[in-house]
Amino acid sequence: MTVLKKKLGVAPLLALALVVTFGVAAFAQRQLAGARAGRPEVKVQLTGSVERAGQRLSLDKVENVKPGEVLDWEIVSSNDGTASAHDYKTVGHIPAGTVLVAGSAVAESGSTVTYSIDGGKTFSTQPIIEQKQEDGTVKQVAAPVSMYTEVRYEWSDALAAGGKLSASYKVRVK
Repeated sequence: MTVLKKKLGVAPLLALALVVTFGVAAFAQRQLAGARAGRPEVKVQLTGSVERAGQRLSLDKVENVKPGEVLDWEIVSSNDGTASAHDYKTVGHIPAGTVLVAGSAVAESGSTVTYSIDGGKTFSTQPIIEQKQEDGTVKQVAAPVSMYTEVRYEWSDALAAGGKLSASYKVRVK
């Protein structure tokens, strides 16, 4: 009888150990399956150029830019990962001493272009400012492009694994 009690006392402990072992194995299998599903790995490349004497010159080969010159910026996003990047957005900065050329921000189809006038805190398709009128009232008006600090591109479709997206904008040197 004592031997039977000892054997039965070990059985619940053995059952608990088996449940824990199989639970850990199932958790590890789910984690491994998730790792195999893949992850996006987006790389972004920004290149700039300026047109001089009928030639397009890369900004890394130009010493100085002159007032009035137009700089072309291109952003290329490549997904080198193994899964799509959903809700992908990229932002281009408008450098100090330059102003965005109105209407120059373009991207591949399926994209929305928005702008910031507050250093990238908020974005809108048409940023608005308050302007005091001669009669003392305040009116909301479209912000001039000279106030724009960033341009953001947002695509409706995911950036597929192995895929590329490009966007561009132009700025004029003040």
